[in-house]
Amino acid sequence: MTTTLHQRLTLICGAAVLLGLTACASNKTPATADVAVSRAAVANATSAGAAELAPAEMQSAREKMARANQALANKDYKTAQDLAAQAQADAQLAQSKANSSKATAAADELQQSIRVLREELNRNSTTTQ
Repeated sequence: MTTTLHQRLTLICGAAVLLGLTACASNKTPATADVAVSRAAVANATSAGAAELAPAEMQSAREKMARANQALANKDYKTAQDLAAQAQADAQLAQSKANSSKATAAADELQQSIRVLREELNRNSTTTQ
């Protein structure tokens, strides 16, 4: 009877170790994926001109990205995931600000063109009367 109890305890301990190893391995995969997604978000924000139009947010995203990479290298997967998520949020904010700034500039330019056309229309209607 003691052997059966011993076998069960050994089996339970083995399962616990296996479960622990699986948990560690599964943490690595999401952290690696999160860091990769965040890298892409930073690259997209950079392509959108966020470095010039939202420099503070881009700097924050880049700093957090560097720290996430370091945490990943140190196998601190939870920290890597957290920093990657923060970097992604900062990059998306930077990209949104850049896009908003571009849209505002385009709207201002359009308003200026409309104003010039109205002035030209008024000038033409005054000279024809």
